[in-house]
Amino acid sequence: MKQLLCIRWGQKYGPDYVNRLYGMVARNITPPFRFYCTTDSAEGLRPEVEVIPLPDLGCEMPRTRQGIWGKSRLWRPDLGGLSGPVLFMDLDVVVTGTLDPFFTHGHPDDVILTRNANTPFERLGQTSLFRFPIGALAPLRDEFLADPQKIAETYGFEQRFVTQRAPGGVTFWPRGWVATFRWHCVRTFPVNYVLPPKLPPSARVVIFPGGLNPADAIVGRRFGNVPVRTPWAHVRAGLRGDRRGSLARHLRGYLRPTPWVRDAWRE
Repeated sequence: MKQLLCIRWGQKYGPDYVNRLYGMVARNITPPFRFYCTTDSAEGLRPEVEVIPLPDLGCEMPRTRQGIWGKSRLWRPDLGGLSGPVLFMDLDVVVTGTLDPFFTHGHPDDVILTRNANTPFERLGQTSLFRFPIGALAPLRDEFLADPQKIAETYGFEQRFVTQRAPGGVTFWPRGWVATFRWHCVRTFPVNYVLPPKLPPSARVVIFPGGLNPADAIVGRRFGNVPVRTPWAHVRAGLRGDRRGSLARHLRGYLRPTPWVRDAWRE
């Protein structure tokens, strides 16, 4: 039985994100599988989603702008009565190919992370999509709860903590299976003004860390709080000073609408 898991709390992502994720999974996996969501609200979720009540964090949330430390709930040994390996997926990923190999790669006891493309000189994992056996990360939870603020300040991001402290170490998915939209799909300047972001041929899942959301990619918006513009309108806005940062950064940041995200990111 293939087990998939996502987590949702608060108002940042609505139930439509969970439902879309389920739809993408169902279209790209060989049954049987079970899809779980641990959440503080089951309202609006499609009936195929099996709900696990969101566990208590067990501490005060660390006061830091970095890291999604609420994911530490996943490290519990008693998560919803689950056992064995589970494939965790962030709500804002886009599934573009079969997920079956994510369940057969490596050993069932392995903790397997996505490579972090933002830190090529650091062996750092990304937890937007990772597989782990339930309970294997329980020692991390104990270490975190002993001093959450210190752990958050020391490691910065929860994924660095998992990479460096997971019992027995971590491994990574084969290169190419998981693409980071910002690094592997967005075209470089000036091609970004002519062609939409590309989908790497071997990518099975595309992740969106760093604030860029699939909804923005669909309409062609690099940052969520800027208007959608034509290429020349974007250039003119930069020249007149209507930009974030330098003119060079503004020009490199243009994004054409991405049809393949629109086609895949649906319920």
